[in-house]
Amino acid sequence: MDPPHPPGPAFWGVPASPELVPRPPSRPVAELIARYGVRVLDATTPADIAREVERTNSDPEGVGIMTRKGRTLLVRLDGIPLKAAPLLKQEMLALGADSAHAKGVADLSVEQTAVVLLGTPAQYAHLLPKLRRQPFQLKAVAEALEAALGNYAHTAPRLLEGLHRSLTLGNSTAVMGILNITPDSFSDGGLFDQPEVAIARGLEIEAEGAQILDVGAESSRPGAAPISADQELERLRGVLPALHDRLKIPISVDTRKPEVARAALALGADLINDVTGLRDPEMRRVIARSGAPAVIVHMRGTPETMQNNLEYADLRTEVYGALAHAVATAVGDGIAAEQLLIDPGLGFGKSTEQNLDLLHHVSEFRSLGCPVVIGASRKSFLGRALGGVSTEVRLEASLAAAVIAALGGAALVRAHDVLPTVRALAVADAVRSGRFADRHADRGGDATGSSSSMTKGPT
Repeated sequence: MDPPHPPGPAFWGVPASPELVPRPPSRPVAELIARYGVRVLDATTPADIAREVERTNSDPEGVGIMTRKGRTLLVRLDGIPLKAAPLLKQEMLALGADSAHAKGVADLSVEQTAVVLLGTPAQYAHLLPKLRRQPFQLKAVAEALEAALGNYAHTAPRLLEGLHRSLTLGNSTAVMGILNITPDSFSDGGLFDQPEVAIARGLEIEAEGAQILDVGAESSRPGAAPISADQELERLRGVLPALHDRLKIPISVDTRKPEVARAALALGADLINDVTGLRDPEMRRVIARSGAPAVIVHMRGTPETMQNNLEYADLRTEVYGALAHAVATAVGDGIAAEQLLIDPGLGFGKSTEQNLDLLHHVSEFRSLGCPVVIGASRKSFLGRALGGVSTEVRLEASLAAAVIAALGGAALVRAHDVLPTVRALAVADAVRSGRFADRHADRGGDATGSSSSMTKGPT
């Protein structure tokens, strides 16, 4: 019996037809493909699409028009009122696009629904003014939709202004080098808990090409016992002033305590990395008053409890919603939006499958308009993905995760193994940008450097 034909490409969304089913490579078909050079282009970004259209020698004005038509973007909306969903679908269909919503909309059995819109950038541009004239909250939906689309498409460099040193993000994927000055961190606990050793490692991290140094004085590994603010500050006082005096790159301090954050900024830190996502109102006050940037990390509970509940009704929706709420709260409390970064919190209250799902969908988080930070380095979910390998043999998995994050548009990748990560990201950035950038031009020929630029302010 002949083997069944493979199913047609899933993206057609229709039953397989003779035209859309792969054909055996017979000579006539092969000759036709060769004659016309027919191939499906792997062009997903606007830059990719523009380059492919330009290669036909198309009119320059037409390139811009066709680029906006060249990619279908799926946009999810949550909590859309029952009466608004059919109007959304009607407007999308009128533009040659489409939308999906709950089947309960048809029989009025739901009060609200999630919606997925499927349209090109050009179709969304025509949709927005139409929605602004519609009732049932669609004017507000249009505002949010326009902001998310603009944030997602934003690729221009942006300045992150640290208290003492600043960093331009966006020229390439920056590396945040990890320096744990703890006795009990999951990967390198006890290796750098002596001040002179920690300072030497901090200088080495900069030399290897990191654009930010992230110093942690309290372990946030799953199940870690908390330490007092005094203990945490005692560790930081031994290294922060010296690092501030000797480094050119910004220094981040990984802490969840407002009193530690306040003191660390005074000791020379430039920004705060809070694994509890600025949940504490006092932490938000510290950040707002100082003007320092902050990383908002998603985590349920605390490091001691975060792995106790891994149940999510909809993982990505819940993580994205929590980060969006945290950003809105922070901005409402006086923190400048341009000083916020977001981190979906790989390893913080997620299973292996959930972590991999978030890593696969890094690009979605760009819709919030904040630079995205990804920290996967050496984490246990990578070990489990490889069949249970130990921490010390997770380098290749960590590099793969860093490259995936970079190709998804992450602005910063946290790494223990800085030099290999810098080198891997140099290739990822060259592929993503379509050109080779001289990543060490700004660092006096240092072969490990980056094209992200650092500036030093008053100390």
